[in-house]
Amino acid sequence: MAELHLLSPKGFRAGGVYAGIKQKKTPDVGLLVADAPVSAAGVFTTNKVVAAPVVVGRKHIAGGSLRGVVLNSGNANACTGKQGEKDAIAMCKLAASLVGCDPTEMLPSSTGIIGHMLPMANVNAGIKRVAGELGDSQEHALNFATAIMTTDARRKAASATVKIGRQTVTLAGVCKGAGMIGPRMVGPAVASKRMAGMHATMLAYLTTDAKIAPRVLQGMLGSVSDESFNAVTVDDHTSTNDTAVLLASGASGAAITSSADRKKFTAALREVCQSLAYQIAADGEGATKVVIIRISKAKDDFTARTIARAIANSPLVKCAMHGNDPNWGRIVSAAGMCGVAFDPSRATLKLQGTTVFRNGTPVSFDPEKVSKDLAASEVTVDLTCGGGTAETTLWTCDLSKEYVTINADYHT
Repeated sequence: MAELHLLSPKGFRAGGVYAGIKQKKTPDVGLLVADAPVSAAGVFTTNKVVAAPVVVGRKHIAGGSLRGVVLNSGNANACTGKQGEKDAIAMCKLAASLVGCDPTEMLPSSTGIIGHMLPMANVNAGIKRVAGELGDSQEHALNFATAIMTTDARRKAASATVKIGRQTVTLAGVCKGAGMIGPRMVGPAVASKRMAGMHATMLAYLTTDAKIAPRVLQGMLGSVSDESFNAVTVDDHTSTNDTAVLLASGASGAAITSSADRKKFTAALREVCQSLAYQIAADGEGATKVVIIRISKAKDDFTARTIARAIANSPLVKCAMHGNDPNWGRIVSAAGMCGVAFDPSRATLKLQGTTVFRNGTPVSFDPEKVSKDLAASEVTVDLTCGGGTAETTLWTCDLSKEYVTINADYHT
């Protein structure tokens, strides 16, 4: 069986080309196009500093239908004022003229350096070229996935299939993100009313050939994002450009209508999005390991997520993870300082399966063995709070000298 990729779901074409925006000569302009208007859902950054393509993209996706996505990497088109919005709209207009649709049916995305105007001559040349090279092969999918990368060390992709009646529905996605990662994304309607919130960027593009009504699709993506993209952090820096988009072509002939089918499809979507989120943590700038933070028996969901994020984002914890140091005191104190219900006298902490703290007191353990266990490429931190039934999982990574080097040298 052929390997599944972004264009395995029926009804989509894509491509990526080098247009001279990035110094590295790899694709930096991409186009993902559906054969006809499709149901579309999106979630976007809640940073109050919002990049121009996000401003435009929220408007274009509000009606629940798109023909595609046009994007560039190497330049975020953020903090670029009205001209930045005009440039994002111009990207949509050019792509639409080449695809044969209305400009409002295209969603723009950008990622890269903040505060620089888009080099529109390069962008336009890239859009024209990629529009003439669209296809549905794995190579086309790989070129598109490369076109969204900035400080990423590798492409990130995931896929799944699910049986709906007698039909097989395919779902696939690609994403990028390695630094400036602390997504807090919500749907366009919510974002326009509630801009609360806290550079590379987190971008994700998902395709499926299921037939799903836009409102249902938006609900699915919103809920799954909280369990995946919004549950990964590298440095807890919410980007100006964070975007995740899901396009449903309906080309498989399988309609997602019953509650049972919605549940099955949502499970497949969760599988794909959580795989992508994990890959972001694994590719964190300078990372040597993925750290999985699992919180259980917390008072409520908010408490569980707040404690998980406090542990994951603590520089002390992240440095201990890099040094394979079973310094459980840093973890427990991080849980206790974040302003939510936490009683250490009822808590238990395990590192790589070894209990190191229970009910307010340390537990005798072999520190050398646990240190060796922490040297793995995947590390688990399990904190049982003993204050309720809520649980959550969050993915992060360690903090290394390489992270500092990358971000100290990143051109601004």
